[in-house]
Amino acid sequence: MTAQPYLAGAAFTDLARHGDRPAVFTADGVLSYRELALRVDDVATRLGTERRLVALAARNDLDSLVGYLAALSAGHALLLAPADKPEALASLMGAYDPDVLLLPGDGDGRPALEERRFGSRHELHPELALLLSTSGSTGSPKLVRLSHANLSANAEAIAEYLRIGPDDRAVTTLPLHYCYGLSVVNSHLVRGAGLVLTDLSVVDPCFWDLFRERRATSFAAVPYTFDLLERVGFAEADLPHLRYVTQAGGRLAPEKVRSWAEAGQRRGWDLFVMYGATEATARMAYLPPDLAAEYAETIGVPVPGGTFRIEPVDGLADGELVYSGPNVMLGYAEHPADLALGREVHELRTGDLARLHPNGLYEVVGRRSRFVKIVGLRVDLGQVERIFADMGITAAAAGSDDGLVVAVEGDHDAGTLAKILAGSVGLPRAAVVIHPVEALPRLATGKVDYPAVLGLAAADFTAPGAAAPGVAAAGSGEATAAKAEGPEDIQRIFAEALECSHVRDDDTFVSLDGDSLSYVAVSVRLERVLGQLPPDWHLIPVQELERRRKPARRRLVSFLETSIVVRAAATVCIVATHVELFMFQTAHLLFVVAGYNFARFQLADERVPRLRRQLRGVARIVLPSMAFIALAYLLTDRYTIANIFLLNAIVGPEEVTTQWHFWFVELLVYILLALAALMAVPRVDRWERRAPFAFALGLVAIALLSRYDIVDPGLPKPPPVFWLFALGWALARARTNVHRLTVSAITLLTLPGFFGSTVRDVTVAAGILLLVWVPALPVPAILRRVTGWLAAASLYIYLTHWLVYPVLLPLNPVLAVVGSLVVGVGYWALCLWLPAAVAGFRARRRNARITAETVMEQPRRR
Repeated sequence: MTAQPYLAGAAFTDLARHGDRPAVFTADGVLSYRELALRVDDVATRLGTERRLVALAARNDLDSLVGYLAALSAGHALLLAPADKPEALASLMGAYDPDVLLLPGDGDGRPALEERRFGSRHELHPELALLLSTSGSTGSPKLVRLSHANLSANAEAIAEYLRIGPDDRAVTTLPLHYCYGLSVVNSHLVRGAGLVLTDLSVVDPCFWDLFRERRATSFAAVPYTFDLLERVGFAEADLPHLRYVTQAGGRLAPEKVRSWAEAGQRRGWDLFVMYGATEATARMAYLPPDLAAEYAETIGVPVPGGTFRIEPVDGLADGELVYSGPNVMLGYAEHPADLALGREVHELRTGDLARLHPNGLYEVVGRRSRFVKIVGLRVDLGQVERIFADMGITAAAAGSDDGLVVAVEGDHDAGTLAKILAGSVGLPRAAVVIHPVEALPRLATGKVDYPAVLGLAAADFTAPGAAAPGVAAAGSGEATAAKAEGPEDIQRIFAEALECSHVRDDDTFVSLDGDSLSYVAVSVRLERVLGQLPPDWHLIPVQELERRRKPARRRLVSFLETSIVVRAAATVCIVATHVELFMFQTAHLLFVVAGYNFARFQLADERVPRLRRQLRGVARIVLPSMAFIALAYLLTDRYTIANIFLLNAIVGPEEVTTQWHFWFVELLVYILLALAALMAVPRVDRWERRAPFAFALGLVAIALLSRYDIVDPGLPKPPPVFWLFALGWALARARTNVHRLTVSAITLLTLPGFFGSTVRDVTVAAGILLLVWVPALPVPAILRRVTGWLAAASLYIYLTHWLVYPVLLPLNPVLAVVGSLVVGVGYWALCLWLPAAVAGFRARRRNARITAETVMEQPRRR
């Protein structure tokens, strides 16, 4: 079968029309469009005129680009596969048996051609142009069938909304076999713009040298890329020719969208947030950059030529997003016979649940397919991930009829998290599995590998006689950590993570073609072996990294985040001071820690969801406080009704009595409520996001008016504390040494004389300076978990110790302190368990009701 001219080629394959304009930039030179066209024609001639199925093992190099364009321009059907993933390439070759294989050659634009047969053994539909793996699952036999019209339409649409012109130059940060990376190529070639070809990672200084040297104007990023950009200080980089950055390949958290959009506004470049799928050739929607900061939660508007509609879904408030446009695929292919099929799909059901805002912007709120039914309950896996995100934990959730599986990054207590989650979603405790992991499993595109997450718990749900899932998860997490912390060969780390068959002593992460997707995984494993890594570890040879290996030994000391250690120590000091075991008054230091944590954990997300989260946080303080104080009111005569409702600071006596025992809780609640109301004001919210550190300093300046009695806060007794809370806020927003020096200076200038005690001034100042300058503090390894308990239970210890230590003090002051700590930790554990128990009880009742209704319904049906 010969190629049919009216179908052969796409708009971006007509290269010669751009003449001598520069087309391709590499580290070695520049190739004009005319020269590129000659190389493409040469390879097209070698492929022949009979239409065949051509496979291209692609890299981000000139050979792959020429092979891609040659196959399309000659009218062949092209299957793209990754050159650096031999197993994926072999899988696709075995499944589809292509007639020709193009491989990277010497890098001069003449790919190696491996003829597998004369002619073709395949029946190819006239419209079929390109075959791509779905959703980055390289090697999967399920492919997306795309036409020349699909490719041309999407390239033109992208070029239109990005306003790509002949002077633009895009650097290749994503693989050519990935639809997002391929769309960058197509949209620039269709406008006669330039491509800077490279396989370098954004963490490699050579990448940015090439970027500046070739005067690149844009690059593409997936959410994972932005984590790496933060590491290399990209937000402040001097890139005078950068015009815009695009983001796709998965949802970027709204707070990050806003942060990067505002960074771009400061530095003179735009952020285009985009939404798409391989099934739509690449892009379906984009968010205009001038709206990114204000509407960061949305995906924007359809690309030119495309439309959305929202189809109702039974039982759900939001409907499924359905896309129509000339870039919608022909259909899927799972077998060679499917290559003869024509168009089977006319609109794309995305599987995403969405809503349309009054301003015409679309927002994706979840996945239709990410709902699972467990013990009769419908669970939103996206909501599960958001629950953990609210706790500052990166998580990926998967599920089946057997139960809910969540992988969480970091060293977390799986049992505690499982209890919290079960209570939050109303599942029985035994239906929840938590697996702590070093890093979430990901596909080649950086997206979370959900089948791998589900696979983590296969043994937990299926092993005969297995322990309860939560228990199994905790054990497996500890086993994994123990294995990872053991002796590990650095060469093996590189070989496994980078899929290299041989790693030499003089190899580096960069020389082994490490990219942004493997950077974090390798660094996490290396940190287990080497401890804190140097900033340039990716450029250090394996032999040198091996030389820096720490001897394998049992660690006697662990490092914990400073705020955790300070919070635990301050809590112990408060109890010991009241018992008069020793005198270190540290309650005011906890206001600094409270402000520090408020700024870190309570200011993300959009205003309304954030307000809800802030009010939930206040409730978690108010409810256990009111419950315990009510008990104390019934058991003693020390407190009043005002204490129960946390109003003593407003209506209580001016003289210091036992009624003032809970002043700390009352003032903390007042501050949190006031700030929740303040940050709900749109203008204030924008001020804080645009200048986080300056905003925090402004709060400190205002609060100092009460510290120096210039303004009376109107409360009868306690000294002003909001300035300390605001100082902690500023500390959390300090990003540079200048910021940290500013916070330190304010501390040293304003604290002396505030308490009327030099020891107390020095104690609080020392705690603040530790928070400013020391990221982690050593604690004995055997006390690591205890320290975490004390820090987490600080509020509960503060509440309960007022009733505990007077009972134990006559026996022994040390016993009084230890007893107060133990009871407080116990009350904290009770408050964690109780909501989960209630939710589990409700879930069991609901399931019993559903079962009873089903049983009653069956006779009627018969």
